[in-house]
This record gives sequence, structure tokens and C-alpha cells, in this order.
Amino acid sequence: MPIKDAINTTAPWVGLQTESQDWTGAQPALLGSMLTFMVLIRAFEEKVLALAGEGLVHGPAHSAIGQEGGAVGSVLAMRAGDQINGSHRAHHQFLAKALHHIRPEGLSPTSSFNGDITATVKRSLAEILGLAEGFCKGRGGSMHLRWAEAGNLGTNAIVGGGVPFAVGSAWAHRRDKTGNAVFTYFGDGAVNIGSVLESLNLAAAWKLPVCFFIENNRYAVSTTVEEVTAEPRLSSRGLSFGIPAWKVDGMDPLAVYLATQEALDVMRSGKGPAIIEADVYRYFHQNGPLPGSAFGYRTKEEEAAWRERDPIERVAEEMASRQMIGADALSELKLRAGELMEQISRELVEEHDGKRRIIPSLWPSSDFRDYGVRGDLSEFNGVRYEEQDSFSGEIAEARFVDVVADVMGRRMEDDPRIVVMGEDVHRLKGGTNGATRGLTEKFPDRILGTPISENAFVGLAGGLAADGRYVPVVEFMYPDFMWVAADQVFNQIAKARHMFGGDTDMPLVLRTKVAMGTGYGSQHSMDPAGVFATSVGWRIVAPSTPFDYVGLMNSALRCKDPVLVLEHVDLYNRKGPAPVGDLDYYIPLGKAKTVRSGEAVTIITYLAMVRPVLEVVERMGVDAEVIDLRSLDRAGIDWEIIEQSIDKTGNVLIVEQGSIGTSYGGLLAAEIQDRCFDMLDAPVQRVHGGEASPSVSKVLESAACADAGDIEQGIRRVMAEQGRPYH
Repeated sequence: MPIKDAINTTAPWVGLQTESQDWTGAQPALLGSMLTFMVLIRAFEEKVLALAGEGLVHGPAHSAIGQEGGAVGSVLAMRAGDQINGSHRAHHQFLAKALHHIRPEGLSPTSSFNGDITATVKRSLAEILGLAEGFCKGRGGSMHLRWAEAGNLGTNAIVGGGVPFAVGSAWAHRRDKTGNAVFTYFGDGAVNIGSVLESLNLAAAWKLPVCFFIENNRYAVSTTVEEVTAEPRLSSRGLSFGIPAWKVDGMDPLAVYLATQEALDVMRSGKGPAIIEADVYRYFHQNGPLPGSAFGYRTKEEEAAWRERDPIERVAEEMASRQMIGADALSELKLRAGELMEQISRELVEEHDGKRRIIPSLWPSSDFRDYGVRGDLSEFNGVRYEEQDSFSGEIAEARFVDVVADVMGRRMEDDPRIVVMGEDVHRLKGGTNGATRGLTEKFPDRILGTPISENAFVGLAGGLAADGRYVPVVEFMYPDFMWVAADQVFNQIAKARHMFGGDTDMPLVLRTKVAMGTGYGSQHSMDPAGVFATSVGWRIVAPSTPFDYVGLMNSALRCKDPVLVLEHVDLYNRKGPAPVGDLDYYIPLGKAKTVRSGEAVTIITYLAMVRPVLEVVERMGVDAEVIDLRSLDRAGIDWEIIEQSIDKTGNVLIVEQGSIGTSYGGLLAAEIQDRCFDMLDAPVQRVHGGEASPSVSKVLESAACADAGDIEQGIRRVMAEQGRPYH
């Protein structure tokens, strides 16, 4: 018979319940604040649903009526420096943190709701209605609420999507030794999502002060927890990551408060993250003013049973039993909260031709549509720009990959905010290609080797960027891995500035290498430029020489927008012109470079294709003008240089190495056709790889990628269009 030993877990998992003495021992001011906060939040949510029922809320109205106990119980245990973020159902959390920010001393049931309270509640409702007065200027609506000054880092419409961002802020707190913690709220549906599980592991491994607060309301829209989760006690997830966990009745705000205090003791003492699971219940459907029973997935009896355990009534009854509040005072509190919401709604909604409508003057101007898609680059005022042709310093040949490491080291010496993270960046003498050579020895606590969990660590970097205290530099070992982290890369990082009103800086650099020609096959070889170029919010640079790499990387690190820096394995070990001793200049974002002048055809290319294009042109003796784009995002295309060249040549050939399926050239060609149609003597021609991704077979990989032969054929096509065929 095999011998079986019981294996003990490394972290505690407890259920916490209150007893009569806990309520007796609670400070009257605490209970009064709990009650007042919840009544205000309930009145707010009821007004949102009423407006939604009138068709005045454009988009969803995810109410949390019934769930107030979890939000208020946890927030009242926090201090000013603690931060939160949440999911799509987060009005209650947002308001609890906002009210606690403006009234840290709390609110009694007899408190006046004038002044800052009225203003805060009005801005919150205005945001949900999509109005200019809202916290995100109407951009966020119900699901994207951010007020950084109050510690509200931003709520999120993607289930589980904001969790890695909270981990990023927690890293900043640990690094700065603030003693503060971050709470990330999400529901039972998010517990099974990869970004959440990756974040649990990363936070535990790095001992970050973040609380994963699970609001288990038993339904992901209409699907029950038991249908999709074998272990419905969701706080059990903490055991597998070594994270201490508390399971509490979320309809008992004091139990939540006490569990939060214990979790905060763990986080503030440097012992890492915590999990709190609060069993709560949303009285209404996923979205809108009808109960779940109206849709057939819940019974009226179930809903009634949960309503009998209402958190507001629970606190009111406990206070009444201790003669802290009477029935009349409770009714008066509820009445005043309702009147406040009526007053605010009258300031936002009017009668017109017998119908209720949003007051037209309160909408954002349509001119505001694109504001904040990206920053204005004012951070570059006064910097020293250089180009190789006019550079007065010494230039010598150097390996491309050595310059990659050198300029990062130089910037990290200058700027203690820069943090580099990625898989194996801290080992192997500079990562898998030497691009971080020497950095671990100089900056051991700022070169972070990560788990293999792109969702978690690039999301953590996004949280760091939005937090504003650090400048994260992320390395994706291969660009194909962006698909693994697509939500964080495209839904979160790219959209954050615009989504939250246009003023949230996102200083993040994502480095990745194009590995075509190395035999790494379909899932490690792509050129991601075409994909990133469709994601508004990202800037993209693609240096083709060591000299340009220095200037463009310096610009990427200074930029307050997320910047993708493309590198290529073909360039890493090649030598090229590099500055000697001067790593402090910049090259403007959005500035292309004419690397060869000519009159017959404009050839536009980037990255590792610049050199082969020049070699083919010289060998063929074609009078071609060659433009190295250097910046590839939509805002960074240098139309001045491109249009001047096309006006001269009348012909365009776009050259790229990768697959037509993820092509950058297709986007660029379409834009050139639109902008420069009258200048063109013939349609834009293109050179690109095949339809299929590169294969491991050397022969098939070569066939899949554009090379010198393809460039020559492309040039011959253009010249034939001019009636000047080359033989």
C-alpha cells in the first residue's frame, strides 16, 4: 500500500462571522458611517435605474443594489493612501471610496449632504449619463469610472481586465514602502479568467500589497457559480497561491470591515496579498431595472430571501438595538438621500415637449471626440534632437544589440523611475539575446524577471504607468506573445488615456523582436506593426541603425504614451553607426528619414528591410528614393517627407518582410492612395511575405518572408509600369 501524508497549505483560509459583542464593541461613528454611506449609495443606484428605465442612460446600467455592504465595509477600513479599482459593476465601490475621500472622518445619519457631497454625487451621475461634467468627461459612462485623487484607479468593462493594473499600483507601493494597499474588486465570473489567476500568482510571488476582493453574487449574468466552478467557495483559490483568504457574509458590513482590517494587517506588514470573498446578492438583473426573476433564471422566493438580509436594514437594526438610531431618523435619512438624488437629476434632466431628456448643453462637444487618444508630446519641449548626418560627435561601428543595452543603462542611471521587466531579462547575461546585458548587476531591484504570464506582467506595467510613479519597460520575448496578452495590450493600455477622459498619462515602453529567419516557426516570428497600427493609442518606432535606436529609445522613454519599440534579430549582431559616448540625444517621434535620394520611384520601408532595399537598389542601378519610416503608428507617419517624395517620383513601392495577413503595408498603401492620388502615375505597389506565417523548415520560412529577390521583382514591376522595364 502506498504511504499517504497529508499536505498542509502554507496560507490560512478562514470564514469570519460577527457575534453580538462585535456589534457592541463597534464605534457608533463607524456604524453611523456604514449606514449613511449605504443609504446614499442605494439612493444613487435607484436613481440610475429609474433614469435607465426612462431611456436616459445611454448604454448599460449595472447596478449593485443589495451589494453595498461589501463595498462600504471594506472601504471604511482603508486609509487615505489606499487605492481601489473595480469591474463593470462598481458604482457602489466608486462612490464609497469617493465619499470616504472627501469625508475621511465619516458621515453620521444626520450629516448634511450639501457642498462636496452633492458635487461628488453629481459628477458621478453625470459620468454615468455620459456628460461633460463627469469624472471622465462623459467618456467612461457606467463602466469606466476613475478619480485618481480619491484613490479610484478606474473601473473596467472587461471582466477581470483591471486586476493586473491594481497589481501594478501595489508594486509601486511596495517599492516606495508607503505601507498602503490596493483593493481590486471583481465578481465570481472573473475568478476563472487567466489575467486574474496570473495576477494572483504574480502578486503572491512578489509579495505585493493587493487585496483580491471577490464579490460573489452567485451569477455571471444568468449562469450560476456551481455551473462553471467545481469549488464554489471562490476564496479557496488563495490556497493554491499561498495567499491568506477570508470568506465573509457580504450582507453583514461589519464582518466585511473586520475581515478587511485583518487583510490590511497582512498587506501592510509586507507579507503579500490577501483574498476576501464576500457573499452578496444583486437584487436586479445584470443590467437595467428588472429583477433576475423576470428573465427566468432566478425565483422570486430566492430574491425575497436575500432581500430579508439587506445590509442597510442589518446595520439599522443593530444600531436601533443599541439606541443609536430610531425608525424616524432612519426614514429621514432615506428621505434626504432620495431628495438629494431628485435635486441632482433635476440639474441634469429637463422636460421638453412633454418628454424628459438630458439637458443638451451638458453633453460633451463633438469636437472632444478624439481628445486624449494620445498625448500632445509637450514633454519633448526643449530636448536635443540629432540626426546622424548632422551629428557633431564621434560615430563608430557598434553591434546593434550592445547599443540596445547601453542606452537603457544610461537612461536607468539618469531616471530611477525606469523599471525593466520580462521573461529571463535578469539572467542569461542580458536575456535571450543580450539586450539587457549588464543591467541586472547595476540595477538589481529594477530588472524584474517575470513568470511566463504576459497578461499579468504587461498589465502590471500598465498599472504602473497609470499610477504615474514609474516608467515600465516590458520585453516580450517574441511579438506573437501579444496575442496572449491582447486584452491588456489593446483593451487596457492602448485605451486608458482616452477612455478615462484624455488626461491619464500612460508612459510605458514595450520592446519586442521580430525573429523571422531564425527557424522559430509560426508562433514566434511575426512582425506586429500592422496589428499595433490599428490600435489607436500605441505609438510605434522601428529603428534600423544603432544611431537611430539611441534617439528613438530615448524618445520612447520620455513619451507619456505607450510606445512599441520594434527590434529585429537580423540587426542585433550586425554592426552599424553608433554614437561614441553620447547617449542623450533624441530623434523625434513621427519623423521619417530619406536614406537615399532619387527621381524614379519612392521606396518606403522600415526596420531590417532598409539595408536590403538599399543593396538591391544600388545593384540594379535604379534611381530610387528610399524612405526609412522609423515611426509607424498612424499619428507618426511622416506625410511631409512621403508626399514630397511622391510628388517628385509619381511611383511608390512599399517593402516589408512579413506576412500579408498582418501587414502594415496594406494600411499605408490605402492611406497613400487616398492622400496622394493626384500625384501617382500608377497604383501603389507592394512587396511583402506570403499569406502563411513562417514555418520552421528553412526552405518554407524563406519562401514565407520577403527577401532581396522579392524586392528586385517589386522594383521591376514599378519600372515596367513606367515603360522602363529592367532586364
